[in-house]
Amino acid sequence: MALSLALAPAAFHAPLAAQPTRQMAQMSMADKAEGISFETGNKVFDPLGLADLGGEKTLAFLRHAEIKHGRVSMAAFVGYLVAANGIHFPGLCSFSESLSFEDLSKLPPLEQWSAMPFLGKAQILLLIGIIEHQAEWNVKPHYMAPGGVPGDVKALGYYFDPIGLTSKMSAEAKEKKRLSEIKNGRLAMLGITSVLIAKEIPGSIPVPIDFPAGGFLFAPF
Repeated sequence: MALSLALAPAAFHAPLAAQPTRQMAQMSMADKAEGISFETGNKVFDPLGLADLGGEKTLAFLRHAEIKHGRVSMAAFVGYLVAANGIHFPGLCSFSESLSFEDLSKLPPLEQWSAMPFLGKAQILLLIGIIEHQAEWNVKPHYMAPGGVPGDVKALGYYFDPIGLTSKMSAEAKEKKRLSEIKNGRLAMLGITSVLIAKEIPGSIPVPIDFPAGGFLFAPF
């Protein structure tokens, strides 16, 4: 009975001890989140509370998805500008259909994809599938596992750097470049979405964008 009385206060205080631990876990997850800068008020930008729907694996999944979509959007935005300005490869796009890259370049960017032969589209989709396979099945440790890095694609290298620009960089410099990739990816997602909306829905973008005669998109820069 004496032992029961001695342990009774601890029983009442036990639930209170678990709350700070949970809060500390949430704080550590937020502290480890990437992409925190002055643009987000120097804190995690998560107005919908998505990071609270799960644990560290959920946060790693969301970060990997953001980096991946940012990379695709950066490529899409640059690709749209290149296609809109008629820049193209030489030669034929399809020998069987006698379709040249120059013929495709005369079409608007979105129509160029529609006019591309099936085998051309299949090559692009195959490349996407290979990259996805490498990211999901061939990377050890997985980006959601302990020690994994969101955005890590071993087939392309942790930092895709074919000419070795980052080979002599310090770890801090590489992390700064990684932060730049995340931030530029966010901007590119907004950019390519705005371009497509402005193209398909006239007047949807309230700020008018005027280009010089000839419509060369790079001219203002």
